[in-house]
Amino acid sequence: MNGMEIVGDQGEWRGGFEERVLAGYRAAGCSEPLARALLEQAVEGIDDWTVATDGTGWIAVGVTRDNGATVGKIHDLTAAAGRVWAERWCAEQGAQRVEVRVTGGAGEFADYPVRGQIRMRAAAERPELPAGLTVRRLTEAEYPGWYAGEEAGYIADIVRAGVLTAEQAKAKSDEDFACYLPQGYLTPGHAFYAMEAGGQVVGTGWVNHGFLPGVTFGFSLEVYEEHRGKGYGRAAMALGEWATRQGGDEAMMFNVFGGNDVAMSLYDSTGFAVLNEFRSIEL
Repeated sequence: MNGMEIVGDQGEWRGGFEERVLAGYRAAGCSEPLARALLEQAVEGIDDWTVATDGTGWIAVGVTRDNGATVGKIHDLTAAAGRVWAERWCAEQGAQRVEVRVTGGAGEFADYPVRGQIRMRAAAERPELPAGLTVRRLTEAEYPGWYAGEEAGYIADIVRAGVLTAEQAKAKSDEDFACYLPQGYLTPGHAFYAMEAGGQVVGTGWVNHGFLPGVTFGFSLEVYEEHRGKGYGRAAMALGEWATRQGGDEAMMFNVFGGNDVAMSLYDSTGFAVLNEFRSIEL
């Protein structure tokens, strides 16, 4: 298979892999504690990966189960012409699709459709909300209606990204919300906001302070559809920065699903750079 040989001792590869991952996060502007926290996520399950070499570089692959499907993952690829071998290996393990996480550009995987991105930016030291916009905490009485809307939007985003069916997306939504909000409105570290203008709630925000070292994660910064096109999208990003500083963090991070070109354009224009990008193809 293209001269590739699976190696039993991963030591030589692993040291170089971890340094390349760290270098990528440092280059993206991450602090050292944040870069190392992200590295811990990147190497989760590493002892179960299969590593191969052709003498020019390395390939690291693995498989996992996701919503009943076998998914192949290309964790590292530096070997010349190694992608064909990696995809074939995944197919031989019964994978229905192959996923990859890239940092610093798509490179070899530019033809893989984007399924999601993690974006990040340092929050302004004293972020200001636009004139005419006020922010208040979402009330506990408002929480059930907010939750229902968030769940519906999350399922729609997952389906639009092109990876899961509506039924699978609902199952993932149930699992994710249970994971991140085990105590609902009272879950420690989480804050919920309502944005008001002209006496109306025009959008909401949901953030998690201390998600990673120095980072507030914006789970949702939503402008209601009937209020879009009025400049509130940028206001929502300002809310996220304001909430980040309120929580004592320095940087704001969030996820955007593939296929949401309008949101990606907004994030480009407001300086939220792509930290990680997740791409996949069906086999």
